[in-house]
This record gives sequence, structure tokens and C-alpha cells, in this order.
Amino acid sequence: MDAAKVNQLKLFIQQCKSNPSILSDSSLSFFRDYLESLGAKLPSAAYGGTHKSSSYKVEESDEDMEDAQPSNVGGAEEEEDEIVESDIELEGETVEPDNDPPQKMGDPSVEVTDENREASQSVKVQALEAISENKLEEAIELLTGAITLNPTSAIMYATRASVYIKMKKPNAAIRDANAALEINPDSAKGYKSRGIARAMLGQWEEAAKDLHLASKLDYDDEINAVLKKVEPNAHKIEEHRRKYDRLRREREERRIEQERQRRRAEAQAAYEKAKQHEESSSSRRSGGMPGVSPGGTPGGFPGGMPGAFPGSMPGNVDFSKILNDPELMAAFQDPEVMAALQDGKYQSLCLFHMWGLILLAVNSCLSLGLVMQYRVLAPRC
Repeated sequence: MDAAKVNQLKLFIQQCKSNPSILSDSSLSFFRDYLESLGAKLPSAAYGGTHKSSSYKVEESDEDMEDAQPSNVGGAEEEEDEIVESDIELEGETVEPDNDPPQKMGDPSVEVTDENREASQSVKVQALEAISENKLEEAIELLTGAITLNPTSAIMYATRASVYIKMKKPNAAIRDANAALEINPDSAKGYKSRGIARAMLGQWEEAAKDLHLASKLDYDDEINAVLKKVEPNAHKIEEHRRKYDRLRREREERRIEQERQRRRAEAQAAYEKAKQHEESSSSRRSGGMPGVSPGGTPGGFPGGMPGAFPGSMPGNVDFSKILNDPELMAAFQDPEVMAALQDGKYQSLCLFHMWGLILLAVNSCLSLGLVMQYRVLAPRC
């Protein structure tokens, strides 16, 4: 890039830093948009004083918001940034709100006589003459007197509201317009005055509603002219609100879905943990005595003696036949044989018979008579 152009760019940026109002030039709107697209927050001076923003800020467009949706990689949740709304480019001038003390109002409880009503009307004529001569302060005083004489007249309040609009006092005009509408909810001049006053304050949507009502009640060209300025801004604000309401709603829906998935993952993890714990407990319960292989004998012959489960001994000898042998059963009943079995040299043989009983009982491989014989022999072992 040309060094001279780079230096000019640096100088321009320095000027913007020292005087942000430079960016309010309409010809630099593209540059403001570019800065905002990068996430920059510009001071209010960068937009000039032709409109008031309502803290509408954003750093992402619709497409950016869709691209920025969090992806749960590996099931992990990502916290989304808060949605910050963008400025709305509005047209039309506004005025600073008037903060004067409220004007004098009439007493609605006063009984209005015919004389007072006629006198009020006469004062109103004088006020209209003062308005035509642009003597606005005098017109306000005259109309205040007319209102005092006849506080039940909606037209008196609406007329004074129109004078306050000429004086660029929108808040005072709104107070008088409200009073007129309380007396007569169908006062076209009341809606018209309040609509124009609200437009002066930048309350575009409220102004549009009032002016539409006034136009329906009593159309005139002035209402139509103001509506042409108010409606575009009202539409922009409405579209802006709908856009960000949708983004917030979608964001909330994503948050709810993420929470649902998180709870489901937690429940699944808890289920898997409980399942593993149950399998571990079952394995310990079926593991037999210490030093004994599952389903085996002390010293570890898994699955029984070699060639012996169920119901057999080494050499493929039928275990059940041995125990049903009358001679063997008689030998077990011999006191000398039992004494020999109790000798330390035969303890392992005794223990073998005890475990044989357990295996036979668990697997139900032998007849009830054989089990009963074991129950006789086991206590002696």
C-alpha cells in the first residue's frame, strides 16, 4: 500500500479519536457500519444529534447470530454472549423535553354555568387572535383563563396543547392533550396534538398510533404530513424489536435444549454408574470364598476338580455312584473311619466332601436322597 495513503489514514483516525463527531457525516456511514461490524462501540457523537437512540446496540446481524450459535462439541455447553442491540438509523428531528412545572389546570368539580361557558368561548376567540399574531405566551394566558371558566371543555385543553407544540414544549402539550381526552375520548384534536408532541420527543410508535386515531376521527392534511415522517421510523423500530425478540427467543430455546441435554446426560451417566456398581457387586457375591476360584474348591480348581463337575472325580469316576455305594456309606458310618477322617492328615479330604455337598446342592444335580446322605455326613466332617 502507498505509504502516503497509509499516513493519511493514520491522520484521519487520529482526528476521529479527538473528534468523534466527524463520523456523523452521512458520507462516512459506510465506515461506521464497518467499525460496528468489527464489534466497535461508537460514542453518541459519532451519530450526530439528529435522532435519539433507545440503547439499541448489536454486534451481530441475523446471519452472524446464526453462525455464532454454540456447538456442543463433546456434549459440553458453551455460554452465549448477551445480545447487544444495534442503533436504528432514524430520520426526523426531535427536541429536548421541557421540564417546566405543570401548567394550571381547571377544577373539574366546578359547576359551569351558561354565563361561564359563554365567557370562556369569548376568551378563546381572543386567544386565537393572539395565536395568529404569534403571541404565544399571551395565547397561553388567555386559554388558561378560558379553561378556568369552563374546565369541562376538551377543545380548550386541545387548543392550548397546540400552542405548547408551537412553543416546542411537548411535555406540556401532552398533559393538555391527556386532559382533553379524559373529557372526550373521541377528541380528534387531542389525539393530533399528543401525536405531534410525541413525535417531537422521538416517541415514534406512540406518535403513529395517536395520529392514526386522529386521522380516523377527523382527517386533515397536517396529520397526513406528520404521519409521513413518523411512520417510517415507527416501522423501523417495530421491525428492529421483532428481530431481537426472535433472537432472544431462539437463544432461550437453545438454552432450554442445552439444559435438557445436560440433564439427560447426567441421568445416563448416573444410570451407567449404578449399572457398573451392580455388576461389580454381583461379581463379588458370586466370587466364592477367599482363595477359591469361582465355582471351584479351596486352592483353586476352577469349575471343580479336573473332569469332575458336576458329579465326577478324577479319572471320570461318577461321583454320585460313589456316594450311593452302600459299602462306602457304611464305611462313613464306621466310628474308626470317622476318627481317621478327623485326623489332620485327612482334613483336606473332609473339606473336599463339604464343598462337594455345596456344589451338588447349588446345581441340583443329584437326587434328594443323595443330598440327605450328605447332610448326614457333613456334620461328622
